[in-house]
Amino acid sequence: MDKFKLEERLIDFASNIILFTNHVDKSYSGNHLVGQIVRSSTSPALNYGEAQSAESKKDFIHKMGICLKELRETFNCLKIIERAKLTTNIELINKLKIEVNELISIFVSSIKTAKTNSEIKNR
Repeated sequence: MDKFKLEERLIDFASNIILFTNHVDKSYSGNHLVGQIVRSSTSPALNYGEAQSAESKKDFIHKMGICLKELRETFNCLKIIERAKLTTNIELINKLKIEVNELISIFVSSIKTAKTNSEIKNR
């Protein structure tokens, strides 16, 4: 995937999560998870920007790994919100889970490719 398209997709995803938080119950647990999911869903877009300016292949892989960890955290937050019935907007949460799963797959593949290319270069 083109790096600019991926960056836009990450920004769109973070924006959609922020909009989704308006549909989460305003309770102690809902507020806690809203804060957590806003942080974890916006982090990949910001860290991906940093990865594009990485100082080395190792730094790039590390920053991409941070993006992956944050995406997985976001996915788990979505599952908790869903299972705890903190939202009634099931259609939106399902769309967000599909998107985050696709983003996770992209990052897993990108990190694997970067590691393989780094190993080949170091031979």
